[in-house]
Amino acid sequence: MGTMSFCLWCFALGTFSLLGLGGCDMCNPVCGAQAPGDILIGVISSINAQVEDLSEREQPETYICRDFIVQSFVETLAVIHTIDVINKQDFLPGIQLGYIIYDDCSYPTEALHVTEHMMTSNQTSTTQCGSLGHPAVKGVLGARFSEVSITVARLLALYMVPQISMSSSADILDDKLRFPSFLRTVPSDVYQTKAIVRLMTYFNWDWIGIVSGDDDYGMEALQNFLLDAAGEKMCVDYQEVIPQYLNNDNSENKISQVAQKIRSSEAQVVLVILKEELVMKLFAEMIRTNTTRIWIASDAWSMSGLLASMPGINKVGDIFGFSFMTGPNPGFSDFLQNLQPEPGAVNHFIEEYKNLRFGCTPEILQYRKCLASNALDSCPAPAPLSFTSPSACNIADPQEANDDFLLQAVNINVTYSQRLAVWSLAHALKKLLKCNETVCQGDTDFPPWKLLAELKNISFTLDNTQFSFNENGSFSSGYDFINWVRDGSHRTFRVIGRYNISENDLEVKLDEIDQETRNNTAVSNLSCCSECADCQEGTFSDLEGQAECEPCPNGTWSMRGSEQCQPRNETFFKLDDPYGIVLLTFECLGVLLLLVVFVIFLVARDSPPVKVAGGNLCYVMMAGLLISFVGVIFFMLKPTDAICQTRQTMYGMGFTLCVSCILVKAFRTFLAFLFDLHQQHNLKKLYKPIMIIVLFTIIQGFICIFWLVFDSPRLNSITSNQSMEIQLQCIEGSGVGFGVMLSYIGLLAFICFLLAFKGRKVPQRFNETGYIIFSMLIYLFVWVCFIPIYVTKNQQRSAVQASAIMVSNYGIIFCHFFPKCYMILCKKKQDLSPRAYLDRIRIFSITSSNLAVARASVDSGNGDMESPSTPNSMSSEVITASVPRKATCHSKDLLITESLTYLRRRVKSSSL
Repeated sequence: MGTMSFCLWCFALGTFSLLGLGGCDMCNPVCGAQAPGDILIGVISSINAQVEDLSEREQPETYICRDFIVQSFVETLAVIHTIDVINKQDFLPGIQLGYIIYDDCSYPTEALHVTEHMMTSNQTSTTQCGSLGHPAVKGVLGARFSEVSITVARLLALYMVPQISMSSSADILDDKLRFPSFLRTVPSDVYQTKAIVRLMTYFNWDWIGIVSGDDDYGMEALQNFLLDAAGEKMCVDYQEVIPQYLNNDNSENKISQVAQKIRSSEAQVVLVILKEELVMKLFAEMIRTNTTRIWIASDAWSMSGLLASMPGINKVGDIFGFSFMTGPNPGFSDFLQNLQPEPGAVNHFIEEYKNLRFGCTPEILQYRKCLASNALDSCPAPAPLSFTSPSACNIADPQEANDDFLLQAVNINVTYSQRLAVWSLAHALKKLLKCNETVCQGDTDFPPWKLLAELKNISFTLDNTQFSFNENGSFSSGYDFINWVRDGSHRTFRVIGRYNISENDLEVKLDEIDQETRNNTAVSNLSCCSECADCQEGTFSDLEGQAECEPCPNGTWSMRGSEQCQPRNETFFKLDDPYGIVLLTFECLGVLLLLVVFVIFLVARDSPPVKVAGGNLCYVMMAGLLISFVGVIFFMLKPTDAICQTRQTMYGMGFTLCVSCILVKAFRTFLAFLFDLHQQHNLKKLYKPIMIIVLFTIIQGFICIFWLVFDSPRLNSITSNQSMEIQLQCIEGSGVGFGVMLSYIGLLAFICFLLAFKGRKVPQRFNETGYIIFSMLIYLFVWVCFIPIYVTKNQQRSAVQASAIMVSNYGIIFCHFFPKCYMILCKKKQDLSPRAYLDRIRIFSITSSNLAVARASVDSGNGDMESPSTPNSMSSEVITASVPRKATCHSKDLLITESLTYLRRRVKSSSL
């Protein structure tokens, strides 16, 4: 289907829609301009600024667009002119490029509408269900605004149709996962904000205000600028956001509020990231209130001819901005002064422009009448009347009229991006179609994704400059630094520098800036840091009026408001702490007591008290206690990983050794007074003192080894932002190994307690049960109390555990060694002789025998108790001689007799 017939079909459907026929008032927009060709290029342009009465729209009615944008119109004409140049030069031999142009009305929904129409209605053949087919449009140029381009790019990504924007610079479009078919001939806003920051640092502007739009372009540019500005220590006095939709009910009120904020602020530099239509409204308010500032223009309005010719523009102050790369567009000036569609082409946009420029309407007549009787400033004409020709209403046919208004209203050098975009497509097509100097051999009915692949890889030269798309699909062409120079009652644009993206460098030609502007840039260097605040913790400032506090170097810290950073003071449980001195005193006293006990026991090593206390086992116990005492010192040294591991290991092994010896003593006493001979005989096989001590100590050794290997204690440094101290503290790994070690010692202590408790009825004069019970109760009580205190007192854990160890050690000394020392030193020698011990055993045997016989009589049911003479005489015999195991006395008497015989032999042989 020919392109001309398609446009007529499109126009017909649009007419039917207006008549309400077919219910398709949203699906077929009227073509704005078109020209036939072998390969069709789609163009989405923002010819009009807004949709009329959008807030009142309730039904899917056709959008009515208004407010003609001259800048967009000229940019669209630049695309048409470049396509014509390529066709006339026969750059693609035998191939003519055609175009179809739609107006998106600067509104994303309308842009989506026209794009959908472009992709679904221009099929070259009938496609099967589920197939996307080959759209007649092979590439799309546009849109102008980033918010619109983002919407369009999502739909075009479905067809993988290449989209080249000439002005959409939002950095979100760099995301090739979401926008795989989007390309642009301008850099990303990431670089524009960097350029603006470089400009401000160049002139030392560190106190600024920001006014931005609420669309994607404005919000992303704002965030990028804030990030870059923070790195250069700039102060942002205010951030104001204006709705980008021009017909928004709140726009006028918001602009008035923003203008009031600008006037009330002392910040003399204002960054404006808005559409030119909104900037015009803001400047009108500035002109009305005679407010002067230094204005930084984003690329959206930095080269706006309408703003530059706005009445009173010289009153707003100095204006700087960054523009996309500008360049020549040969023949375009003549094209603008002789606006006529090419033969076979249709261009409703030119018709609309000429009607607005040269046509005669009641509004224009009223405006001209005002101009005739008043000054120009007294008759402000809103767009589109603002570019009405003075000769309007004097021309018979507006479509035949031409003038140089467009050359004056728009700097045609800004259309260089449009020229680059069209030539990019041309070079990619030339490679895709395998063109030589005379013919293109490729098929023109190719899928658009093939053209996209060629575009990503092309590199071409234009005006002696090399161009190509980077990995993000953008040109890295840099920015021109623009100064709005006063020229009578309006402004002209002068390039006074350039920003280099690769080097992040701004080149400024100061001699191109007039003296008045240079003076203004100097006096506007007002710092917002006059109200200084204290530096936060971890930062410092040693210079008065410094914009930002410096972070402290590694290993140092500072408190709030500090002028310098210092190393933190290390704190830990020390020997010279008051409580440390107390513990060290008791530790030394404990070691001294052990030494005294050792000397006493060594001198009286053959005495019954020493034998009863365990003989050589006592020295092993003392060694274990000494290791435990020495381990306490490590709790008061500067923690390191090695010290953390050593102190727990010394306590665990030393105290386990001591408790193992006590277990042997408890087990011995339990066996000696066990009256079940059969059970006694079986348990006596387990009574291997050395083996028991070695086995239980080795088990603890394995526990410590596994703990040290898999979950070792280590140094932990605890800091706080509100303190200059660093607390050094040992942590016991995850706590599992520590818990197992303590639980094992507690288990041994509990077994000692049970064995001693079973033999508690043995007379205290010749057994250890009472001392064992009491010492183990002390240990268990101390360590049960230790657990909650240890958990809650995080910073005092070393002192808590050292205290618990100390009390446990003293419990062993006082319960096991002091009573024996008292007996050795204070008892009469006759009371310590073997004969005296045998006499005490004899008394016990008589008492126990009588009691046993009485119980036996009761158990047998005999009402008359036996005469006590028999058991007494039997017991006497036991003292003097052994009684056969098969004696006829009661079984209880036999058990007692056997036990006493065992004791007598032990005492006589001095091996007890």
